[in-house]
Amino acid sequence: MLFREFVLKGDLDSVAPARDAMVEFVRSYCADEQQEIDILLALQEALANATLHGCGNDSSKLVHCTVEITPSAMSFDIRDPGSGFPTESATDEAEDGTNLTEHGRGIYLMRSLMDQVSYRKRGSEVVMKKMRTPAR
Repeated sequence: MLFREFVLKGDLDSVAPARDAMVEFVRSYCADEQQEIDILLALQEALANATLHGCGNDSSKLVHCTVEITPSAMSFDIRDPGSGFPTESATDEAEDGTNLTEHGRGIYLMRSLMDQVSYRKRGSEVVMKKMRTPAR
């Protein structure tokens, strides 16, 4: 098992460098370029949500991220200091996947790109998991 912590300031300017560092950490464990792109996009959404909603785009606040790589999966745990959100709204979609809320398109995107997405601490922590598949 490999494990690494990342901490970024709670503003949008910090998102891209942190996202890129996390993708670089997992790159050699991705099965292919598509899996890497899926992770990059999901991380972009999760980190943007944490900085905008959890930190209010305030660089004095911090977002804590951990990445864990096991033989079966890559897990990404992103925690912000915010009060969270009603996590039941994270599933407000029609049977065809259409988002029924005014917000939450990023949540739908994360769910479609990752194998598992769950919330802790009233939504101020998101855990995303991408299963590892053999390289082609």
